[in-house]
Amino acid sequence: MPNIKSAKKRVLVIDKKTLENRMVKSAIKTELKKFEAAVSEGNKAAAQELYNLCAKKLDQAVAKGVYKKNTVSRKKSQLAKALGAIA
Repeated sequence: MPNIKSAKKRVLVIDKKTLENRMVKSAIKTELKKFEAAVSEGNKAAAQELYNLCAKKLDQAVAKGVYKKNTVSRKKSQLAKALGAIA
């Protein structure tokens, strides 16, 4: 445990940021699961709508610094490939 005041504050700030990052990641995983369910059902219209939502949330996560740019690029590519396989 830190003894210095500024170090104690950093611990609190890091805990808060970690919680926020976990919340963002959890929300993204939920949307990805919905997308995968729509793809497995073969529902192209719903999958397209969910793809747009997932891409938006992933881009927002990059802007917040939760994910790296290349990671999100790879995820979006995988989603697009799955969406294209429905037709």
